[in-house]
Amino acid sequence: MANGSDRGTERDTPPSRGAGNGVVEQAAAGRIPLAVVVVDRDGLVSHWSRGARRLFGAAKEEAIGRPAVDLLPVSGALPEDEDEDTTPFGVYAAYDGLGPDLESSLDGNLSYPAAGRARLTVAEPDRLDVLWWAYPLVGPGRERLLVLAADAGALRADDPDEEIPGERIAPAFALHTDFPGAEELARRLPEILPSMSVGEGARIVAQILELGYPVLEFSQNDRVPVTPDWGVPRRIERKARRERAARAAAQGLPVPQELADEVEDLEYAAVRERLEFLTEVSGRIGTSLDLSKTIVEVSRAVVPRFTDVAGTYLREQVVAGEGFPEGVPDTTTMWHRVALEHTDEPGRWDDVVPVGEAMPFPAHTPFFQCMTSGEPVLVPRISEQMGHAIASQFEKRDIRPLITGRSMLVVPLKARNVVLGFMILLRHPERVEFNDMDRVTGAELAARAGLVLDNARMYTYQESVAETLQDSMLPHIPPRMAGCDIATRYLPGTLLGRVGGDWFDSVKLPGARTALVVGDVMGHGLNSAAMMGQLRTAVQTMAALDLPPAQLLRNLDDLAQRLGDTYLATCLYAVYDPIASELHIANAGHIPPVVVHAEDGRSELLDLPTGAPIGVGGVAFESVRVRVQPGDRLVMCTDGLVEVRGEDIGVGLATLCESAAHPAASMDDACDTIIRALNTRGGRKDDVALLMARLNGIEPDDVAEWRLSPEPREVGRARSVVREQLHDWGLARLVDTAELMVGELVTNAVRHSHSRPVELRLVRGDTLLCEVDDDDHELPTLLSAGPEDEFGRGLRIVTTLAREWGTSRTKAGKTVWFELTLPRR
Repeated sequence: MANGSDRGTERDTPPSRGAGNGVVEQAAAGRIPLAVVVVDRDGLVSHWSRGARRLFGAAKEEAIGRPAVDLLPVSGALPEDEDEDTTPFGVYAAYDGLGPDLESSLDGNLSYPAAGRARLTVAEPDRLDVLWWAYPLVGPGRERLLVLAADAGALRADDPDEEIPGERIAPAFALHTDFPGAEELARRLPEILPSMSVGEGARIVAQILELGYPVLEFSQNDRVPVTPDWGVPRRIERKARRERAARAAAQGLPVPQELADEVEDLEYAAVRERLEFLTEVSGRIGTSLDLSKTIVEVSRAVVPRFTDVAGTYLREQVVAGEGFPEGVPDTTTMWHRVALEHTDEPGRWDDVVPVGEAMPFPAHTPFFQCMTSGEPVLVPRISEQMGHAIASQFEKRDIRPLITGRSMLVVPLKARNVVLGFMILLRHPERVEFNDMDRVTGAELAARAGLVLDNARMYTYQESVAETLQDSMLPHIPPRMAGCDIATRYLPGTLLGRVGGDWFDSVKLPGARTALVVGDVMGHGLNSAAMMGQLRTAVQTMAALDLPPAQLLRNLDDLAQRLGDTYLATCLYAVYDPIASELHIANAGHIPPVVVHAEDGRSELLDLPTGAPIGVGGVAFESVRVRVQPGDRLVMCTDGLVEVRGEDIGVGLATLCESAAHPAASMDDACDTIIRALNTRGGRKDDVALLMARLNGIEPDDVAEWRLSPEPREVGRARSVVREQLHDWGLARLVDTAELMVGELVTNAVRHSHSRPVELRLVRGDTLLCEVDDDDHELPTLLSAGPEDEFGRGLRIVTTLAREWGTSRTKAGKTVWFELTLPRR
């Protein structure tokens, strides 16, 4: 590495230690000291470093409190005779019109970082080449501008005519700049250099702290955020030669070969510059398939290097995650402002054009022209008239101060020849206008961004479809069933996809019983969700047939094998009988449930025969009966809640037992306690299904049963006992309806029963349940009875009067039941 010359050094330059310094390792590089100047809000110098004294020739005592414009090289571009502006501290001249940007910064007219190059004449005959950077400071305090400057001659000590690689020069400063706030500025380096990545900023800061003094870093490979406009700073002599070549070509005169070569080289350099920029932008966008993150990446990739303001708009269908938008946009198309990046002072745009707003665009605007033609629209300067026309669509908000006088480029975000959205790019009035080359660059940028956004949109759409499919398959379980309260939770996967095969369910069974189910299809994605839907439907169907738990799992296993050899799932199936206070449970390879005892608050994992997963085949399933007490809680979940990679599942099961036993004000609170205890552990990748049931039971006084002989005279007795029981329960308002319906069901049972007595049962709970059992396996069907028909009216009456009714087969025959809503007290 080549160190800087002695000019302007504040101490000896130590040899570079290359650890972590990609500049040193990757390319020829160098460092020279910096002059550090801080300007306050009145335009006066508040800090003047020793480097500034040596570079500009003014002592600190002379500079502090003086107007910065009198001390720094801020003159305009030199004319061809190179006349110079003289100041008390030397003669300054600018290259290619870059000097006025510093003057604008000193005057407070620029709110974004700027850079440039000027030439300083001091007492010696040699002119001093000066590179400078100006960084507006935002926040409390008097400081407004940080100006860094360096002797450019030190960068080409070996070859005075060599051009300086200005676009690869990075200024930086350390804690030894001896002015208040230096440490804070060092910490805020990524903010001061807005387009610098956090990693790059950390590298430069670490390097500065290592060296211990202000440095100027340059490299032939590394690109830095703030450079003089678009290219390498060019000498005024070269500019003049290019102009002469252009005039000669316009007049049809031969152009000297060296001038033609130089123009060609400069054009090539400009094209290469833009290609490098596009390559850099491409690397910064599309790092995620998350649509929101991609939108932010696209907006931030162009500010401030290519533009000062970037507003991104997307069509309504894209934002909503719907399918590909159809048709050409028109004046009714709604466009959502999804991102806005700018270099203006914070908050300036927020109230006027807030992110999230949706609006159409009139046909007279350049935005409408862009989105309908699919081509970039360039407005070199927004005139007062155009500013007024654009602002007219913003009700009660005047955006003219934000846009008038600025250069604007509107580029479409397209994919598959359909406009998904567009970006509005604005440059400050003091900055060089957008030109035709910028239009081409913007179009290419938008094409790449459109592809990335479309990939994210398609992923979001597919994910939305999958989640909708899964949500439609998950049941909406009522919070109260006969004799129990139920609460559920479902959490999508976090790492391997948001769609999986976990499910829960509850099914109403005869005899006031409830089936409780939790299952887990192995795998993730749409296939798992589809298989989950098939298995859940099969479980519901077989549960309605009142199959015993072990037999239900056996049938489910047979079904899975018929569907394909890739169908594997675990399942836990429990039937709760609130009258008998009993659980009847069978397990197919699932983690065991937890029972929390109401009496002492103790929780335990139930010891069940594990069984093989559904789909393995050839394995018998066993069921067990577990006695429970009113108030006990049953907790069933999938392994995604308790299993974490690299951790024994026993740890998760122990945490499940502990969190399930924690007191809670409600069932929902109890579920949330479990989720908080287990879901905060890192490493969870699977989806989670959780079902909790509080087993309240049904008191014996709320159950009434009778055995009736299969004789017609028993129909009258049935009506009589029902009437009497309902009066005892204080349900006199239901007597007439219940008596009529019980008479119809008992009549059918007596007519079709063989020898076994007919059983009649009433259960008072959240509803009035009536069940009639007989020994006939033929289920009744709803018939259309005509005026002359003798039969077929009984179930029609039940259908009309009952809140709900149904039939199911039992081991001995069948059960026909109905429910009536209890009257309000």
